[in-house]
Amino acid sequence: MSNTKILYVEDEAALAYIVKDALIARGYEVELVEDGGEVMNACKAMQPDICLLDVMLPNVDGFSLGTQLRQEYPQLPIIFLTAKNQTNDVLKGFRSGGNDYIRKPFSLEELIVRIENLLTLQGTNQKEREVNQHMIGNYHFDPQKMELVLQGRIKKLTYRETELLMAFVKNKNEVIQKNELLIQIWGDDTISNARSMDVYITKLRNHLADDSSIQILTLRGVGYRFVVG
Repeated sequence: MSNTKILYVEDEAALAYIVKDALIARGYEVELVEDGGEVMNACKAMQPDICLLDVMLPNVDGFSLGTQLRQEYPQLPIIFLTAKNQTNDVLKGFRSGGNDYIRKPFSLEELIVRIENLLTLQGTNQKEREVNQHMIGNYHFDPQKMELVLQGRIKKLTYRETELLMAFVKNKNEVIQKNELLIQIWGDDTISNARSMDVYITKLRNHLADDSSIQILTLRGVGYRFVVG
């Protein structure tokens, strides 16, 4: 943990320094940025292992930054920290590239658990990507590049889409429990996360629609089955 670098973006000074000092005391290396306009340069300079990102920021808001960070750093785990707690805000956070979403006020213990969960997941996923590429029906799936290729046509995937498709590929033709999938990828099985996963599953179905042999079946009250062939 002592080598873990955290880019912490927060403009509420009192909260920012409390959280920063607490994380440093736990052995993390923390760079605090208080202005949304400075985040991209700070990320480039630091090359963090994870980003904690507030939403309401001066100059550039957190959702816009999440989108930029995800484009520039596809593998960077992002946790949104915000007082916005409506379902639409949560979904917007995930659509903006977030891997997790914590509502203020939060406990330091919860924050650390979520940080470590994402870092562990990232390490596991990196090992999976070393297996390199997969054939899914007529599609060529490259999780490292986050791409689906069909007859030379490339479809770029988001980080979340890639993680979800990897989970389906690993459990091809088997039943996947919905709550297990939520905990594996989102970190918990809350209703808001379940709604977010529904959005991403719909996106995956659309991405894979050109091969009728591939289906993501919803098993009501149970989970999903990823059928190929």
